[in-house]
Amino acid sequence: MFPKVKFLIMDEPIRVLFVCALNRWRSPTAEHLYISDPRLQVRSAGIRSAAKRRVSAKDLAWAEYIFVMDGEQKKWIQESFRELTLPPILVLDIPDEYEYMDPRLQHALRSALDPELDAIWNERIFGA
Repeated sequence: MFPKVKFLIMDEPIRVLFVCALNRWRSPTAEHLYISDPRLQVRSAGIRSAAKRRVSAKDLAWAEYIFVMDGEQKKWIQESFRELTLPPILVLDIPDEYEYMDPRLQHALRSALDPELDAIWNERIFGA
């Protein structure tokens, strides 16, 4: 028996928001790594007031999934946007010790994100 497959319009990618503290190294690297993935539409933002691009209510309303680099960022989003119904927020536990596009950062992000994004995609395609 073949698995039941949901039909998707391929121009409706999964909307993913990557968040770190300042939107300078970790989240922009994640955005860069996945911007060409046809399954995804990606953005990045930071939580601090000095962030290159600060996360907004509009970003959170847009996102279907949010990946944060640490638990502090998840807590900040939940506390700062209590009035919103937030999408799932997944913590990657990526320390703030790398610069933009550092090969070690790329490896850490791919190792953490690839299985999660594959699972999300498979759930969308094949259902529960």
